[in-house]
Amino acid sequence: MERLLRNRWALVLGLALVLATLPLAFPSNYYFRVAALVNIFALAAIGLNLLMGYAGQVSLGHAGFMGIGAYAVAIGASRFGLHGIVAMLAGAAVAGLLAFLVGRPILRLKGHYLAVATLGLGLLISMVLTNEAGWTGGPDGMAVPRLELFGMRLRGPDTWYMISAGALVLGVILALNLIESPTGRAMRAIHDSEIAARVVGVDVAAYKLKIFVISAIYASIAGSLMAFLNGHITPDGTAGFLRSVELVTMVVLGGLGSVLGAIVGAAMLVILPQALTIFHEYEHLLLGLIIMASMILLPRGVIPSLLARLRGGGA
Repeated sequence: MERLLRNRWALVLGLALVLATLPLAFPSNYYFRVAALVNIFALAAIGLNLLMGYAGQVSLGHAGFMGIGAYAVAIGASRFGLHGIVAMLAGAAVAGLLAFLVGRPILRLKGHYLAVATLGLGLLISMVLTNEAGWTGGPDGMAVPRLELFGMRLRGPDTWYMISAGALVLGVILALNLIESPTGRAMRAIHDSEIAARVVGVDVAAYKLKIFVISAIYASIAGSLMAFLNGHITPDGTAGFLRSVELVTMVVLGGLGSVLGAIVGAAMLVILPQALTIFHEYEHLLLGLIIMASMILLPRGVIPSLLARLRGGGA
């Protein structure tokens, strides 16, 4: 246990050190913006990895919860005059409540049936955000009022990089503590075998629902941060199907069951498209080839495969 704690805090301190020193190498606000997006998507990917990598439940509609968080800060501030932080917490509560209400029937499904059900949930949220134009601005989206703290209006990619970095470190700490808690051990038991978990007294339905709610809250907070960073949101940009696929790809590419893997997967999926723009019309082709090569050469995901090779266990 002492070794686990040391490794856990080593990861947190290492991440905090990297996030604190990276800005020293950023020559412009563009790099701050890309890095802030990495932090935000990493936060959402960590929540989804708790669901997929530890509890073994697939979700293809997780961007819907990001959409709830994004529109909560936009609608809460512009329509109801809520402070941005209050609106963000309200969005997280709404996302958690929705996950709790729909999770009980949905999580009874398994395999591709569960994937299709979560896909339907994500599409439903996206459709509501698109069609309720009076509240959300419809397909064109809506502006997000700037967040103010202590009389200061928070703006600029550099400011939101630091805020998102702090949120990511906090999200990592909470995730690692959860993984090493009795809840985390129950999640791993469910992932290995639901039948065996029931035999040893694990309430499978309750734990699956709990982690589904937690992952939804992670996604909602990430969506709120992305809305504040961009200053404008659209249904497709926050809650679209392709966004959900992107989150799943981040988790699988970085490594299922690895918090660090979720961060690495998010970094790859955010940075690579930016770096490949120099190839113009071939950037999507090259991105696809890089992802395919990564999964072929590192089939467990980047981090678990590299760790296995370092330990001499192969990929």
